[in-house]
Amino acid sequence: MKIRKYILVIMLCSNVVATAQDFDKNIATARSSYSSGNLGDARFAMEQLLGDLDAAIGKEILKMLPPQLGSLKTNDKEDKVTGSTAGYTAGLYVHRTYGMTPKVADLEIINNSPLMNSLGAMLNTPMMGGMMHDENQKTVKVQGYKSLLTKHLDTDTGKTSYDLQIPMNNTLVTLKVDDTNEAEITGFANAIPLPKIAQLAQ
Repeated sequence: MKIRKYILVIMLCSNVVATAQDFDKNIATARSSYSSGNLGDARFAMEQLLGDLDAAIGKEILKMLPPQLGSLKTNDKEDKVTGSTAGYTAGLYVHRTYGMTPKVADLEIINNSPLMNSLGAMLNTPMMGGMMHDENQKTVKVQGYKSLLTKHLDTDTGKTSYDLQIPMNNTLVTLKVDDTNEAEITGFANAIPLPKIAQLAQ
């Protein structure tokens, strides 16, 4: 398992080297800063390096996503991928939009999301879930992952939208769909290669 992980990192690193000029620069800066005892600059360069790596992983995830969900086609121009660094944590952010107003599906993939702990507690601790009970929320399983489905009713239009939050290891996948129903949003979620995303994003 660890060998596969290292091979994946090496493959992604070589992809980043081919596409991002800053990657080699950050490695060199980290090495020279560490050698000269400047640990602050070495840490900063490593954070930038991890951000570059997360961005490369995000681009690979975008390639895995389906070109459409149901009849909703991808809006490629709205794709967003970032590798962010904040303090001591680094994470990737991937966003894709399907369809056009009024029928839109938004997909977000975030690792190290601050929502993971509270969401995990709600889904995995019956007492906690009972205290935070909301009649518009329910627990569902999507491809074997315990997930939180939330219903939103627009009283002005009478239309219903749903949010589906799927925690996988340290990665949160959120799918939001306007003017939909439970069967449609779970069908959309089942078209997304969640196990492959979880493996790549961890």
